[in-house]
Amino acid sequence: MADEYFLLVCDDVPHGVVLTDPGAHVLDVVQVVRRLTGLSLWRSKVLATRIPAVILVGVPQEDAEEAVAALHAVGAQAEAREQPEPGFTGH
Repeated sequence: MADEYFLLVCDDVPHGVVLTDPGAHVLDVVQVVRRLTGLSLWRSKVLATRIPAVILVGVPQEDAEEAVAALHAVGAQAEAREQPEPGFTGH
């Protein structure tokens, strides 16, 4: 019997949210980062001021898009990035 291998493609590929520029209203961005991550105010400030910063990792696409929209609403630049599974080589 021959062994068969299948690559399963999942509809819900994990995404990450990357903050690329906090914009002019850094304190507003810090508050949004705090709300999204659950981090303390101090840690949220550190994360929001070290650019580029990965805000969320391994979230569904809808959640990533909502987080990006919340960051855009306060003047920040952010993007949702698709994250490949660990060890996936793309072959």
